[in-house]
Amino acid sequence: MRTHTCNDLRKEHVGETTSLVGWVNTKRDHHGVIFIDIRDREGVTQVVFRSEESAAAAELSHTLRHEDVVKITGTVAGRPEIDGQSTVNPNIATGEIELVARELEIINRSEVLPFQLDKELSNEDIRLKHRYLDLRRPRMARNLKVRHRVTKACRDFLDEQGYLEIETPILSKSTPEGARDFLVPSRLNPGKFYALPQAPQQYKQLLQVAGVEKYFQIARCFRDEDLRADRQPEFTQVDIEASFVETDDIIALVEGLLARSFQEALGVEVPAAFPRMTYREAMDRFGSDKPDTRFGMELTDLADVFAKSEFKVFSGALQSGGAVKAINAKGFACVTTGQMNRLSETAQLHGAKGLAFIKVEDGQWKSPIVKFFSEEEKAALAAAMDIEEGDLVLFGAGPWETVCEVLGRIRLECCEYLNLLAGNTDWNFLWVTDFPLLAKDEESGKWNAVHHPFTRPKAEDEAMLDDESKFGEIRAEAYDVVLNGYELGGGSIRIHEGDLQTKMFAALGIDAAQAQEEFGHILSAFSFGAPPHGGVALGLDRLVMLVAGEDSIREVIAFPKNNRGLDLMSASPAEVDFKQLRELYIKSTREEKKE
Repeated sequence: MRTHTCNDLRKEHVGETTSLVGWVNTKRDHHGVIFIDIRDREGVTQVVFRSEESAAAAELSHTLRHEDVVKITGTVAGRPEIDGQSTVNPNIATGEIELVARELEIINRSEVLPFQLDKELSNEDIRLKHRYLDLRRPRMARNLKVRHRVTKACRDFLDEQGYLEIETPILSKSTPEGARDFLVPSRLNPGKFYALPQAPQQYKQLLQVAGVEKYFQIARCFRDEDLRADRQPEFTQVDIEASFVETDDIIALVEGLLARSFQEALGVEVPAAFPRMTYREAMDRFGSDKPDTRFGMELTDLADVFAKSEFKVFSGALQSGGAVKAINAKGFACVTTGQMNRLSETAQLHGAKGLAFIKVEDGQWKSPIVKFFSEEEKAALAAAMDIEEGDLVLFGAGPWETVCEVLGRIRLECCEYLNLLAGNTDWNFLWVTDFPLLAKDEESGKWNAVHHPFTRPKAEDEAMLDDESKFGEIRAEAYDVVLNGYELGGGSIRIHEGDLQTKMFAALGIDAAQAQEEFGHILSAFSFGAPPHGGVALGLDRLVMLVAGEDSIREVIAFPKNNRGLDLMSASPAEVDFKQLRELYIKSTREEKKE
C-alpha cells in the first residue's frame, strides 16, 4: 500500500511520487491550507494539502481528525522559506522535506481519543486500559524496538557460542522454590494441579543430565507475589545453563552477552570485564547486595571509634557482636524536618529503632548524641568520616545485617534528595559473589536457601553442612550481575551429586520422604552420571528497562499488569462460569459479599 515509510524520505527524494500510509499525528490549518504529520512506527512526515494541487484531496483533508488512518500519494518537495525564514524542522529525520498531496484516502476513522498521545499521562490505569493506543506513542514504540534488539542480540550471541535454544514446559509441578506458585487445575486428573514455572530451574538442570551441554531459552516465568515497579506476575528471563563450567566461564559468557546487547541496542561500548565484589564487601561498603557505585557516600565502620564509648547505644551494640556504622551526606546539613522524618521512617521500617545524626552548621556539631562523646571520640569520628561544614552524618547501630541494610536505604534516599545522579550517563556493571548459602528465618527458626536448593556451597565450606551452628557461615558458589543499583540477573554452580543434594535438603528441613515426593525426578537423574554444571538467569524486562532509560518494567512490556495484578484492558482476571469450575471439580470458598 506504500512506497516508503514515514521515516524514509529525504532531500534526494525531491520530485519523486510516493505513497505513505499511517495515522494522522497532528493537523494544522494555515489560512485554509491543511498541514498534517502522518505517522507510522518508523517516524513522521509532514504533508501539505493545497487546492491548486488537488481540490478534492484538499477539501477532504479538512475532515481529518487525530488518529484517522490514511493513505496519501503525492510529490516530495523541499520545505520552502517563508518571509526569508527556513521551515526546516531539525527535530525529525524527515524535517527537510514535505509531501505535497495529490490523493487522499481515509482508510478508517478514529473516535475522539481518551487521552492525547503527544502528552505524558500520569494516570497509568487509563494508559493500561487503552494500551493499544499507548503503544502508538513514539516513546513506547521505541521501547518495543529496544526490547526486540536486546532479545535478538542475546539470541545471536548465545547461538554463536554454541548454545541451543530449547523450550521447557509451562505446565509443570509445584515445588517449594521461594515464591508462591500459580496453580492450574487438571480436568483430566481431577483434584490435581499443574504449576506455572517460577523459572525453568529443574528442567535446565535435567537438560544437562541429558547431555545437551549448552542450553538457553527466552523463558516466560510466573510468580504469584506482591507487585511493584520492577515486578510482574509474569515476566521474561534469558535462561542459560551449561555443563563442565566453572564460575569464571559463566561470568565471561554474561559479560560478552551484555556487551553485545548494549552495542546492538544503544551503540554503547561496555568494559570487557566487570569489577567483582563479595557479598560481604558490598554490604559493608554500600549496605546493599546490588550496590549503585555511581556515587560515593559509602558506609564507614566505627567500631574502633566507639568500642569503649560511654554512649551505650553504640558501645552496647558492639559488645553484643553488632556493628556501628555511618554515612556522610556531604552538604546535606540543610536537610528539612520533613526529609529527616522520612529518613527516620525508612530506618524504622527496615529494623532500626531510630536514626541518630549530626548536622555540621556554623562550625558546630548539632545533635542530641554529641554530648555523650569524648573529645578523643569526636576527633576520631571527624577523621574517619571526613566531617566538614555543611555535612550530615547518619548513624546505624545494632545487628550487622540490619545496620548495613538501613544505611544502604538511607544512602539511596540521600542521593535522591541531593540529586547526585543528575545527568549521570555511566553504566557501572558489577559482579557480586560469595553470597550466603543459607539464611535463618527468625520467626520459625528454619533455614532457607538464599538462592534456591540446587545452589552449590563453595568447596571449602561443604563440610559445614554437617554442623548447623555453622550454617550461617557457608558461602554459595553464586554470583549476581548488577548495573547501577539494579540486579540484572543471578546464577550459581549447581549441585550435581545426589548425596550432596540430599544433605542440602536436610539442612533445609526437607526429609528423605518429602525430598523424594517433591524432587524425586531430579534426585533420580543425579544417580545416572550427572555432569558438573551451572548457569545464570538474566531478567530481560529489567535489562530492557535500563537500556531504554525507563523507571518501570511496565514501560517495556507490551501488555503488562498494573500494581494490583490486573489487566485493565481485557478485564482479567475475571470470574468464570460455574460449568467451567464444575468440569474442573473446583468449588470456590470465597464468600460472596451480601447485598
